[in-house]
Amino acid sequence: MRNMKKAKIILLPLAILLFLSFTSLHKFYVSVTNIEYAAEDNAFQITSRVFIDDLDRLLLERYGVEAKLATPNESKLADMYIEKYFRSKFMVAFDGKQVPYTFLGKRYDTDVVICYMEISDVSLSEIKTMSVQNEVLTDLFDEQQNVVHVKWNGNKKSFVLIKENNKGMLNL
Repeated sequence: MRNMKKAKIILLPLAILLFLSFTSLHKFYVSVTNIEYAAEDNAFQITSRVFIDDLDRLLLERYGVEAKLATPNESKLADMYIEKYFRSKFMVAFDGKQVPYTFLGKRYDTDVVICYMEISDVSLSEIKTMSVQNEVLTDLFDEQQNVVHVKWNGNKKSFVLIKENNKGMLNL
């Protein structure tokens, strides 16, 4: 357990640093997802940052769609397939029960795509546990790491999820 904590302390800043380096060719595969409870909206607001080229490749290999993300020739089907993919690879559960989320859309920032999602009508006081399963891009890249940060009521918990360990759980 102690070694796991040390590994997280070392890997988390490294993963963030590598993710923020924004090089056009990268050999590290990482995404960063932020899940934050907005009390005024009674909702968990989710942003997930993924490298454009990785997602583009995934859409081609998994669905046969030449998405051409972030280009003037972007496929009109790109948003639909990105949402379909996220729904199959990114899940949140409260007290062991999967909860639906709304896929709000995406935007581009340098060489990443930022996807926006929301879990609305959340009664935080009634929830004991939350689990996050993030398998985004692990079906394409064995070395993919998905960093997940969860913030609620002044608390923060972070996970580094990989193909073999794709789920993080926390007590709310």
